[in-house]
Amino acid sequence: MVNNSEGKPLEKLHFVLRSSSPQTAFSPHMSDMTEDQRNIMQRHIAYVKDLQKQGIVLVFGPVLDPQSPYGLAIIEVERTEQVEQLIAQDPAVIAGLMTAEYYPMKAVLPG
Repeated sequence: MVNNSEGKPLEKLHFVLRSSSPQTAFSPHMSDMTEDQRNIMQRHIAYVKDLQKQGIVLVFGPVLDPQSPYGLAIIEVERTEQVEQLIAQDPAVIAGLMTAEYYPMKAVLPG
């Protein structure tokens, strides 16, 4: 855990990320996607899983709203600037297959 200049633990910040993409990107089996889109989405999933292993992404996945599917993630960071960096480094965002917006969240955590 990182401490501030007074030696106190820094409060973690939580955000909700909402990803938008062509409907095919969030189809249950990615069957409606081109091979390129499928490869990009697989790199996106690997990227987010790595962030999950690092403890940054707490939970993520597609929301299968039949009218308008989208991706959702809840993340935990130390600084707001980290959120934009994480989004900018996402392979699906870099490829233009996905856009993401984020909002601060007042997370209620266990314990």
